[in-house]
Amino acid sequence: MAGSILEKGATAPDFDLHCTPDQRLKLHDLKGKRVILAFYPADWSPVCSDQMAVYNEARKLFQQHNAEVIGISVDSKWCHLAFEQDRHLHFPLLADFEPKGEVSRLYGAYNEEEGQSKRALFVIDEQGVIQWSYLSPDGINPGADGILEALETMDNGKH
Repeated sequence: MAGSILEKGATAPDFDLHCTPDQRLKLHDLKGKRVILAFYPADWSPVCSDQMAVYNEARKLFQQHNAEVIGISVDSKWCHLAFEQDRHLHFPLLADFEPKGEVSRLYGAYNEEEGQSKRALFVIDEQGVIQWSYLSPDGINPGADGILEALETMDNGKH
């Protein structure tokens, strides 16, 4: 279906994006870990600020499931740096800046009308396969419950 996000069972597209002004992060560098990708519309917006704060607080819970959280928006690496420092975030924010929204598009998480990422979540397993995805309305903070449920389901599937 056109305009829908990638779903469970799809291989997560690899990417190579700036995580700081002078460093890049590739998805395949995280093989062997679970990855939570949180696409979001914009740094500094109230809902996005709250959402990223929730994930910052939940990091230790995520790490108990061998999972790392990564935020992705079309904001620049410099905007991310200021936002991370101001909000005391302890996880990477990746700049899907140029070409604008390229990675968001690969995941079906780009809003062409607004020119920004949709609020979409993906939980990716150690082999790079999406195990859970969720598209939230832009104005709603999806929180961490769905992510934690997906991680717990993955844990239970291993036993």
